[in-house]
Amino acid sequence: MTQPYLQAQPSREEVNGLAGATVLEFGTNWCGWCQGAQAHIADALGAQPALRHIKIEDGPGRPLGRSFGIKLWPTLVYLRDGVEVARVVRPGGSAPIREALGQL
Repeated sequence: MTQPYLQAQPSREEVNGLAGATVLEFGTNWCGWCQGAQAHIADALGAQPALRHIKIEDGPGRPLGRSFGIKLWPTLVYLRDGVEVARVVRPGGSAPIREALGQL
């Protein structure tokens, strides 16, 4: 069982202040695309146990998702010291997720 998307979300200022590597995953618990991608995400990120991975529930009026310009779910935003370095939208396999990890 995968972790649910969190309704509580950090502010953009908190995200910008995160040190090190972080993957923000935007989606919803009811989204079929999000559910279908979970095995790929777990496969790719499972080899990185020290990587900070934050699942954030997104939707209209959700300020963090809007600040990143999220349009489709799931979207993974890769951050290094709070700065976006890569993005993967609706991954169809673990390869694009792993490839983006190389940019961290």
